[in-house]
Formats: sequence, C-alpha cells, structure tokens
Amino acid sequence: MARQHDSGNFARHARSVTPIRAIATGVAVLLAVGACGTAPSKTAAADNSKPLVVGISLPLTGDFSQPGGEARKGYEIWRDQVNADGGLLGRKIELKITDDASNQDTVVTDYTKLITQDKVDLLLGTFSTLLNFPASAVAEKNKMLYVEPAGGAPKMFDRGFTKLFFAQQATASHQPDVFVDYIKSLPESERPKTAAYPTQDDPFTTPVIESMQKQLEALGVKTVYTTTYPADATNFQTIASAIAAKKPDLIAQGAVFEDGVGLVRSLQQLNYTPKVLFQTSAPSNAGQYSDGIGKANTEGVFYTVSWNEKAKTPNNAEFVAEYAKRYNGGIPAEDAADAYAAAQVVQAAAKAVGKIDQDAMATWLHANKVETILGTLAWDQTGAPTSQFLLAQWQNGAPEVVAPKEAATVDKVVTKTPWQ
Repeated sequence: MARQHDSGNFARHARSVTPIRAIATGVAVLLAVGACGTAPSKTAAADNSKPLVVGISLPLTGDFSQPGGEARKGYEIWRDQVNADGGLLGRKIELKITDDASNQDTVVTDYTKLITQDKVDLLLGTFSTLLNFPASAVAEKNKMLYVEPAGGAPKMFDRGFTKLFFAQQATASHQPDVFVDYIKSLPESERPKTAAYPTQDDPFTTPVIESMQKQLEALGVKTVYTTTYPADATNFQTIASAIAAKKPDLIAQGAVFEDGVGLVRSLQQLNYTPKVLFQTSAPSNAGQYSDGIGKANTEGVFYTVSWNEKAKTPNNAEFVAEYAKRYNGGIPAEDAADAYAAAQVVQAAAKAVGKIDQDAMATWLHANKVETILGTLAWDQTGAPTSQFLLAQWQNGAPEVVAPKEAATVDKVVTKTPWQ
C-alpha cells in the first residue's frame, strides 16, 4: 500500500472521529435526517444529454483527511478515464464530492442531501468503517446501491443490507489470514514464540489484531502483551517501554498511520527491534511511512494490502501511469486504488444491467464477479467480499508482495533488520 506524499507531514486537523464503541452514533442521526426529502426513483431514465452524477462524501478534512484525499484522487482518475472513453452508458460522468470532515453526523447529512435533494444517479462510498457504517444505512434506507472502498469491519455486514458492497478482497477479521498462513509455512523452530498486540481503538484494526492473536495462539505463539489505545494517542513511549520489557519475537500492531510511525519511533528510541513486525495500514503509506521511520528501518516490515502498483490486473498500468503524471511521479496510495476499484465495480454493474437500476445492479453484483485493478472481486449475500488479501513486505526500500505466490512480486521473504 502506498499512500503518499507530503513527506514528513504527520499533523492532522482536529480529531473528530469517535472510538469504536461509538460507531453507531450516526445511526440515530440518520433515522431522523434520512427520513427527510424524497429519494430518486430506483430506475433513472436515460438522457444522454445530461451527465451521470455520482454522489460521494469524503473526509477531506479531519482525522481521515489523508486517505480521504487519496480516495478523491482515485475517483477522479476513474471519472476522467471513463469520460475519455465515451462515458458510462453513453453519458459523461460528473462527480459531486462533499467534505464530511471525518464526522459521522456530517456524513449522514451529506449522503441524505446527495440522494434526496441533489438526486444523484449513483453513489460511491467514503473512507473507514466509522463513516461507512452510518452512510451505508442512509443508502440502504433510500434503496441506493452503495459500494464502499474502505470499511471492512465485520459489523458492516450483519445488518441484512442488500445494496452494500465492500470493494476489497476480504473483511477485517480475514485480513490477517495470509500472514498467519505465512507463519504456518515456517519450520516450527523459525516461528515466533511470543507476541505483543497493541492496537488503535478502531473498528477496522481491532478485528484484524483480535483475529491474528487468536489464530497465532492456536499455533502456540504465546501472548505477552496486549493493549488498546485511543485514536487520538500521540505518545507511545509507555506502550513501547512495556513491549520492550517483554521482549516479544513478534509485534503485531493495529495501526492506521501516525500511530504506526509513532510506535516505531518510540521503539527506536528504546533500541528494541522485534524479530518480526506487522502493522495493519501504516506501512502502506509508502512515501510518508519511509520518511517517518527512516527508509533503512522499513526493511522486513510486514503488512497486508489490497493492491500493488506492479499488479498485472486490467487497467492497473494505466491507473498507475496517470497517477504518476498528475502527482509528481508518485506511486498511488492504496486508498486511491481502492476508490478506483470501487468505481470500477459500480461501472461494471451499470454496464451489465444496461441502465441505472439500483435493484438490478445490486442483484447482478451478488451473482457475478468483477475484474478490477485489485484483482477479481466477488461478494456473498451480505455484501462482504470472498477473496484474500495480499501479504506485503518492505524490501530494499520498496513495498513488495510476498504472498500468495501467484500475486508475489518477489520470490523471497527478508529478515527484519535492527533499527538504524
């Protein structure tokens, strides 16, 4: 994953997203707000003289501004490429993007307005489970297809929704499976014996780490430390000191971005290097991550990922080239790629159905696979994806895919080097 690019800039706007226990806050709001206005008809009449308007609310400010901005880039590249190819169903695509400021109440208001007042033809999702949880409820209430690029917490898919789809390969609880498979493949003498599991209080990272801990304990890896820290944590000295005192072979951190960099920096100050380091999302911010911890210190860091810029998937080379052209030669962020893929999913459904029919498009997606720059995506009846993530590792200053074998960009796994 390669979210980039304002190197060294880890400052955020004031945090406005609540912890995992507050994920349902927006639901109460949407029940009130979502009842206002009138939703568009489920089947939009064809009028090629008018643009096909896609409504999106993204966190362009606030806690998730960095990935939200990357998602916008992915959506905009998709729009421009589709329009250059004649549009979708013969109509030019227009994106109507609003800023939800990383706030659950605002995202509910935004999607309600996009549907009932702006009467957009299609929707695309926002970033994170915290925002997609209430936003998808607005879409479901208004009978609109909702494909989200980032929001894989299991609780997204236990509400009986029929028009929600997650455009990545697997939900959060299955994200660590490919890493656990790698550990299983090692001779028993080479497996980590002990592990520490710090995680941010986030509805995506927490299920990843809980699942990994459970699976590794079943393999005989002893847990020596666990903790959950708040989303606005900035000082990791206490956590790093507690981990270093236990000397675990493996540190598996549920990290979003700054927290991943912060823990590594604190471990560096203590001069404690684990034999194996896994982080959920932080290492995917390629330019920012390597600048944040030092390029030499990235060697051997593991993470799971939905996409790689070297993948031979349909249209991936064109996407990567266009991103580099627009953004100073940069490697696309995974969040940009995920957004692009989510748009590809909606595009495929619309083309297959032949018109903008929300019910028919959702039915088609439940029954079919879609080729995207992430690879082939498919879903169960809850909208949860049914594939597997990629296991990535930093090697020689660059992200590489090491598993599964058919998607690997290198043929070896390297050893974690001591902090430089």
